[in-house]
Amino acid sequence: MKRFEENRDVSYPPFRVDHTHESATRNLSEHLYERFLQKSADQDLVVLCIGTDRSTGDALGPLVGSRLHTYFLDDIFVYGTLESPVHAVNLADQIALITEKHPNALIVAIDACLGQYQHVGYINVVDGPVKPGAGVKKELPAVGHFHITGIVNVGGFMEYFVLQNTRLHVVVSMADIIASAIHKATAQLFSPFDYTYKDIPFIRDGS
Repeated sequence: MKRFEENRDVSYPPFRVDHTHESATRNLSEHLYERFLQKSADQDLVVLCIGTDRSTGDALGPLVGSRLHTYFLDDIFVYGTLESPVHAVNLADQIALITEKHPNALIVAIDACLGQYQHVGYINVVDGPVKPGAGVKKELPAVGHFHITGIVNVGGFMEYFVLQNTRLHVVVSMADIIASAIHKATAQLFSPFDYTYKDIPFIRDGS
């Protein structure tokens, strides 16, 4: 697998959107579509959703992964769901598995993060790998050719406690928008001529 920094020919300025904005899904999907256009024909598209359902704030990634599975997408490979989360304990093993199964993949990493009060609820898309666990002072492998993060709460003090006490509504709403935007962008990418988009309600694993 190519190094994450070497796998893209085009760099993008950081993208940010408030998840409560009425055009959040559309704006995010249009940005992701432009990024996905840089994928070469021989590259798998892998979406790695990082986090755990044992912490409300850190459940953003698994919620996105579970939502993506409800779309029955055939053209992307999703790792990390509520049922089978990718978290601190198994992240290195999952990266090794992805490297083995998708040696030339374009990897999009998704994770929750903490930030400033005025930015809570914002979704960010940034070039380069995400560094999971940085907000709670954990040293975990960096992963992703670009990454999507959702600012779920305020950082800077007692981060682990803050993640545990994050509002579920905010996390679910952000996950819904991220998954819907990925679905829309990939549908346009892989089926541009017969593409139609219809939103569906959020469905959890096992529902």
